[in-house]
Amino acid sequence: MAPRLSLRLAPVILSLACALPVAAQQATDAIPPEMTTDLSAPITDPALRTAQEAKQAGRPVTARNWMISAAHPMAVQAGADVLRQGGTAADAMVAAQAMLGLVEPQSSGLGGGGFVLYFDAESGRLSSLDGRETAPRDATPRLFQTEGGEPMGFFQAVVGGLSVGVPGTPALMEGVHQRWGRLPWPDLLAPAISAADQGFEVSARLAAMVGFDQDRLILHPKTAGYFLPEGDPINAGDLLINTAYADTLRAFATGGAQAFYEGPLAEEISMAVANAIQPGLLTPWDMRNYTIKDRDPTCLPFQGYEVCGMGPPSSGGLTVAQILGTADAFRNGDLGASAIASDPALSVGTEQHLDDLTLLGNAARLAFADRGRYIADSDYVPVPEAGLIAPDYLSTRAAEASETQAIEAAHPGTPEFDHAIDWADHQGRALPSTTHMSIVDQYGNALSMTSSVENAFGSRVMAAGFLLNNQLTDFSFRSHIDGTPIANRVEPGKRPRSSMAPTIVLKDGKPVLVIGSPGGSRIIGYVAETIWRHLVEGHDIQQAIALPHAVNRFGTYDIETGPDAESLATQLQARGFETQIRGLNSGLHGIAITKQGLQGGADPRREGIAYGE
Repeated sequence: MAPRLSLRLAPVILSLACALPVAAQQATDAIPPEMTTDLSAPITDPALRTAQEAKQAGRPVTARNWMISAAHPMAVQAGADVLRQGGTAADAMVAAQAMLGLVEPQSSGLGGGGFVLYFDAESGRLSSLDGRETAPRDATPRLFQTEGGEPMGFFQAVVGGLSVGVPGTPALMEGVHQRWGRLPWPDLLAPAISAADQGFEVSARLAAMVGFDQDRLILHPKTAGYFLPEGDPINAGDLLINTAYADTLRAFATGGAQAFYEGPLAEEISMAVANAIQPGLLTPWDMRNYTIKDRDPTCLPFQGYEVCGMGPPSSGGLTVAQILGTADAFRNGDLGASAIASDPALSVGTEQHLDDLTLLGNAARLAFADRGRYIADSDYVPVPEAGLIAPDYLSTRAAEASETQAIEAAHPGTPEFDHAIDWADHQGRALPSTTHMSIVDQYGNALSMTSSVENAFGSRVMAAGFLLNNQLTDFSFRSHIDGTPIANRVEPGKRPRSSMAPTIVLKDGKPVLVIGSPGGSRIIGYVAETIWRHLVEGHDIQQAIALPHAVNRFGTYDIETGPDAESLATQLQARGFETQIRGLNSGLHGIAITKQGLQGGADPRREGIAYGE
C-alpha cells in the first residue's frame, strides 16, 4: 500500500503538473486520481460490520438472493434496504448513488456523469446507458489552449468553471429507474435526504483528501465554506450537515430530472460556472438540452464467456476487450508456448505468472495505442468499433505480442473500417476521481455502474450542495498535430472520451460476473486483470480484487507497492520492461454469480464493502 501523501507536497505536485508537457503521458499519469488513505469507514450495523470484517480477512461475502458492492458503507446500506424491500438493481442504484454524492463527494455525485450496464432477467437483454457529460454549445477545440495555441497546465485547466461539462448523473439515475425500477422514486432518495439533513460522520478517507486538497478547495467560497469551515479542513468523525444537498434532492424527488435541468437549479449551476475563478461556458440552454443515450454494449467472446462493456464515448469496453482478446488469440493460436493457465495457486514470480504478465502487458500496450488514435465520441467521429475487436484483427495484434519479452514499440493498428481513418494520437491527461458499484437483485437483474466527477473534487466549484465535474479535461488539450485532427478534441455538445469500464460477463446468456473500478486510465488494466484472475486463474472474487496490481499502458509496467514488488520488478526488467513501483489505488467492486449463490468482493484499498442476503 502506498504511503500517505503529506499536505506539504500539494503545492509541489500542482507546480509540477502545470509545468509538464502534454505529450508526457507517463509523467502526468504519475499523479494519483485519489490518494491512498485510512481504509476504514464508520459502520454501526452489525451485519455490515461482518461484511467489512470479511473483506479485511480476504474472504468473499456470500448470499442467496441479492447483493450490492459499493464504495461506502452508507451507500451499501441504502441500496441494501431497497433490495430488502423488493426493489430492483435499478432502484438500489438510485438510493446508493444519491448517498454516494453526499458521503463520497470527491468521487461522484449529481454534478458528474457515468455509464450503466443493465441485464434485464425477464427479457434476457443487456443494455448500456450513456450518462457522460457534454461540452457546452460555445466550446471550441481550443478550449484548453493558451493564446499562443499551447496546451494549458492540467490544474490550470481543471480548477474553476472552464472545465465543467453538463452533468449527466441525474438524467442517468432517472433513466435507469424509468426503464427498470419498481419502487416509488421519492422513496429511493429519502435516505440520502435524511442523512444530509441530520448529518453524517466524516470518514478518515474524506477528511484526508480534504486536507490534501485544501489549497484548491479554498479557491471557491461555497466549497471552502463546506469542506473548510472557519478555514480549517473537516476532520474524521466530524458530523457534516448538507442542507443544500437535501433541498436539491427534495426538488429532484418531486420534479424528477426536469427539476435539475430546468428552472432554479439549472440557473444556480450555470451561475456558479460563470462566476468561478476561471469562468466557464455552460449555460441554461446547455442544461435544458442534455439527454442520456442508449448505446450498444461492446461484447467479446473470451474463454467460453462473453465479456461485455461500454462502447464509445468510453474507451473502457473496447480496450478491455482488446487486451483479453489479443491475449486469447495469442494463446489459442500457434504463437504461444504455454496454454491459458487455470491455476488458483499461481504465485508471483513463477514462470507462468511472468508469462501471463508479459503477454497481458504487451497486449495492453497495443490496445492503448489503438485507444489513443481511434476512440472518441462516436456521435462526432467515426469509430471502428467492430474492427477493433474483430477476430482477424485481434490475431494480427497478437502476432505483434510476446509472452517472453517486452515488445519494443506499440503502434496503432489498421482495423477494418467503412470510413477513411486519418486521426492523430490523443494528447492529454486523465486523473479522474471515480466510483463503481455492482448490484444483483432477487429477480436476477444485474447492474454495473461507474460514475465520476473526474479529478478528486472535480472543478472544486460547488452549487446547490454538490460539486461540479471537470470532465471537459478528458478531451485532448490539443486539437490537431501537424494539421491532422485528434478524434478526442473538444467540440460543442461532444462527450469526452472516458476510461470507465463497467463490465458484465455472461455465460450462456446469463451474468456470471459484475465488475468495475475507478482509477483513471488504469481502470482498464484493473478490470482486465481482475477478469483474468477470476475466469482464467480461478481466484474467488475477493482474491481477484485484492491481489497486488501490475498494469501496463504506455510501456512502463506499474507494480503495486508490496512485499513482492521489488522481486517482480527485477524479473520484468529482465524481460525488457521499464517498471515503476507505486501505490495503485483501485476501487474494484464486484459480484460473482455462481451455482452456489452470490459472492461479493470489495477493494481493500478503499472503504467500500459488499453485502447481501
